[in-house]
Amino acid sequence: TRTGSTQAVPRPGNAKGWLLDHKGEPRLASASEDGRITLHYREPGDGNWRVLASYASFGDDQNAIQPVGFGPDGTLYVLARGGKKFLSLYAYDVATGKLGAEPLLSAAGYDIDGSLVVNRDKILGMLLRTDALSNEWFDPGMKTLQAAVDKALPATINVLSVPAQADSPWALVASYSDRIPLFYNLYNRQTGQLNKVADTRPGIVPAQMGRQEFVRYKARDGLEIPALLTLPAGAKPGGLPLVVLVHGGPHVRGKSWGWDPDSQFLASRGYAVLEPEFRGSTGFGAHHFQAGLKQWGLKMQDDIADGARWAIDKGIVDPQRICIAGPSYGGYATLMGLVNDPDLYKCGVNWVGVTDLGLLFNNGWVFTSDATDELKAYTLPQMVGDPVKDAERFKATSPIQQAARITQPLLLAYGGVDERVPLNHGTEFRNAVMRTNQQ
Repeated sequence: TRTGSTQAVPRPGNAKGWLLDHKGEPRLASASEDGRITLHYREPGDGNWRVLASYASFGDDQNAIQPVGFGPDGTLYVLARGGKKFLSLYAYDVATGKLGAEPLLSAAGYDIDGSLVVNRDKILGMLLRTDALSNEWFDPGMKTLQAAVDKALPATINVLSVPAQADSPWALVASYSDRIPLFYNLYNRQTGQLNKVADTRPGIVPAQMGRQEFVRYKARDGLEIPALLTLPAGAKPGGLPLVVLVHGGPHVRGKSWGWDPDSQFLASRGYAVLEPEFRGSTGFGAHHFQAGLKQWGLKMQDDIADGARWAIDKGIVDPQRICIAGPSYGGYATLMGLVNDPDLYKCGVNWVGVTDLGLLFNNGWVFTSDATDELKAYTLPQMVGDPVKDAERFKATSPIQQAARITQPLLLAYGGVDERVPLNHGTEFRNAVMRTNQQ
C-alpha cells in the first residue's frame, strides 16, 4: 500500500480460500473438490506449496481442522474436535501435521466458534461465541483491561478490539445486552476514560425492550435442544401469544443472546418469541449436528413443535395462540409445521422458504440456483437425502406435495431474483395451496 507494487503468488490447484500469516504473507490455501477439503501450506523459506491436510468436506472426519489464524511465531491455530464431542482451539504443528496434546480453549456444551485477537507481538485471546459473543483472554494485561471496561460498563457485555501496536493506549469497545443494541466506545487504558463513538440504534429505549433468556428443553426422544426465549417487557409468563421463529440454513448456528430486531419487534407487540436450535444446527457438538441428517420435516420438525409444547407446559404461553414463522429453511419448517401439527399452530409466515425438496437439486425451467454442482453431488444427499432413492420421503416431507393439508391462515413472501430459493418455490406452492386454502 505504500509503494503500489504487487507480487503474484501462484495458487495450489483450485484454491478458493486463503489465510495470511502474521506478516501478511499468503500462508494457507484451501481447495474443495470431489467432496474433500484440502489445505495447502506455503513454506516460508522457498515459497513452495505442500498439502497440509485433507479431509471429507462433510461428516465427522476426525482429521478435519478449521484454520483460525497464525501467531507471530508462525504457529497455526485451528478448531478441531481432537477426539472429543465439541470443537476446541488447538495449536497445530505444520511440520508434523498434529494437534497439540490439549486444547488451548474449550467451552462446555458448545463448539468453539470465533477468531483470534492479536497484536504485532503475540496472541492476546479470542473473540468467541457460546450462548453470547464475548472475549476470552490469554494475556494477563488484557484480562485486567477487560475488568476495567466491565466495571465502567456494568450493564452490558463488552467486546474489545485492540490496535496492532502493543503500546497504543486505545481499545475499541463494542457493548450490548439483550435490551441494549450494539454501541461503541473508545477506551483509553492510561486515563480510564470512555469516549462514545456511536449508537447503532439510538431510537431504541432499553426499558421498553423484552428480556431474553438462553434455555434448553428436551425433545420427545430425549435430545436436549438449545433455544432463545424472548418475553415482552414487563410481561409475566402465562397466557402469552407465541411466535416460534425458525432460523434458516438449516445446518448453521442461529442467533446468540443479545438485542435482535426481529424478536424485539414481536415482543414489543406482546408476543413471546421462541427460537430453537433444532437438531442439525451447528455449534452444539457433533452429535447434535449429525442427529439432523436427512431429518427435514421429521425429527428436526418435531424439535420445533416440542419447543412450543415446552412453553405451554411451563405455563408461559396460550396454547390457542401460537404461530410459526421463518425464512429459507425456517419457511420450509413453517409449512411443514402447519402440515404436521395443525392442532398446535394457528397460522404461519413463510418467507423465501423451500417448498419442494426435489427443487434443491433441480430448480427447473428458466430458474437458476446458487447451489454448486459439488454441493448437489456430495453435501445435499447427505444432509437432505437422495432425490431418487428417497423419493417417497421427499414426497412426504415436501410442502408442495402436502399443500392440501394446510388449512390455517398463511402469509408467503418470495423474491423475484432470489438465487438461493428461486421464485418457483413460491409460485408453484401458492398455486397448490390455493386450491384448498383461501386464507
